[in-house]
Amino acid sequence: MSTPGVGLLLIGGEGPRRTALDALLERRPRVIAADSGFDLARRLGLEPELLVGDLDSLKDSPEYRAFPADRIRKYPADKDETDTEIGLRVFRELGIERVVLAGGGGGSLGHLIGILALFERELPPAGWYTGGELVQAVDSELVLEHCRGHSLSLFPLGGAARGLSSEGLKWPLDGLEWNRGDAGVSNLCVEDRVVIRVGEGRMLVVQTL
Repeated sequence: MSTPGVGLLLIGGEGPRRTALDALLERRPRVIAADSGFDLARRLGLEPELLVGDLDSLKDSPEYRAFPADRIRKYPADKDETDTEIGLRVFRELGIERVVLAGGGGGSLGHLIGILALFERELPPAGWYTGGELVQAVDSELVLEHCRGHSLSLFPLGGAARGLSSEGLKWPLDGLEWNRGDAGVSNLCVEDRVVIRVGEGRMLVVQTL
């Protein structure tokens, strides 16, 4: 049975290996595929409960042809939302606000920046797994486990980020204040457990997998 309040939205583009999602899948999230996110669902061996979007990028396949029509919500190609935004909205219509994205790597730069812009919103994604990274927002404290040897890049979201501190990074964040446009690129996790704290503002954290 799925865990209430947790959703996994599969989107088009390069996505993670299934092992990267093991911890999330143990929580049995509800799964929705947006457009060619259905192809990622097939690769990951997942059965989405809904397929949404304009479906203009979806590959024809026996699995798609066999997918129940009453679980497909097709939208016009001429629309004001991306397929990812539609998927997030559908989850929230189902009462689920904590949604993790998987996919979206590679492809056009415009789509990539569009997904990153979602983290600036009042209800951002809970995380985003690309083919090789995990992207998360932090507004107070973020704890990362099993990340020794991985790199982290950090960016202030929306405005300034102040009162920064960290544990387990090669270059500590303690005492730093970052304004919009500042960044810390390719820091290194030197401990299995890394903690990042933000006293004021929000930050985007990009972790290699």
